Amino acid sequence: MTYCLAIRVDDGLVFASDSRTHAGVDYASVYSKMHRFELHNDRHIVLLGAGSLASTQAVVNFIRRDLENPGALCSLNSVSYLFDAATYVGEVSVRVQEQHWPSMQRSGFSAEASFILGGQIQGQPHEIYLIYPQGNYITASVETPYLQIGETKYGKPILDRMAAPGTSLEDAARCALVSLDSTMRSNISVGPPLEIEIYRQDSFATSHYLSLDTSSPFYSALKSQWSEGIRNAFSMLPRFDWE
Repeated sequence: MTYCLAIRVDDGLVFASDSRTHAGVDYASVYSKMHRFELHNDRHIVLLGAGSLASTQAVVNFIRRDLENPGALCSLNSVSYLFDAATYVGEVSVRVQEQHWPSMQRSGFSAEASFILGGQIQGQPHEIYLIYPQGNYITASVETPYLQIGETKYGKPILDRMAAPGTSLEDAARCALVSLDSTMRSNISVGPPLEIEIYRQDSFATSHYLSLDTSSPFYSALKSQWSEGIRNAFSMLPRFDWE
């Protein structure tokens, strides 16, 4: 299991992911789920992946191959709109899953993979898309300006309360980290290092990137202050009549 999310605010995008993968209960390893690509200077695209590690790695490999092949029918450098990029990634993902589905099914494993794709192409707004294993996709909305894949339920409450279009990029990044931390506290299959990328609209480049372990001073301070804040807020809740 894994947990990845992206938040779209007026000023740009925040991407966040954990790095733990499992092949059974007794084997865990670390792989980055955040994929960034060398693209033309008129675009910036980030891809987060969850599900079968073999499928997500194969999809990323095909994407990188197409970027290196000038004769490729489609690539992240040739699309004119970000939804075209989402369509392209969905088609590659379906092809990979169909190729491995029979053997994976016989072994009792799933070949399914889901992705969050986000970024901006010059002349277009910054956007994020959730690409389902079936290849179709949805985008974020004003009311729900975030997307999640993987182990989503534990980190959702903070997003519902704090993520809004007018939220600053830095606050959105802190919100993403709290969402990841909440998930790690409740599910051991999600774990560090935590990756955060901040993209400021119309920059077409990474504004800030962080890889944080549990011992990182910034993450330790954020985790401690968030826990203390929750305890303080709880202690201030209204008393029952009989207290």
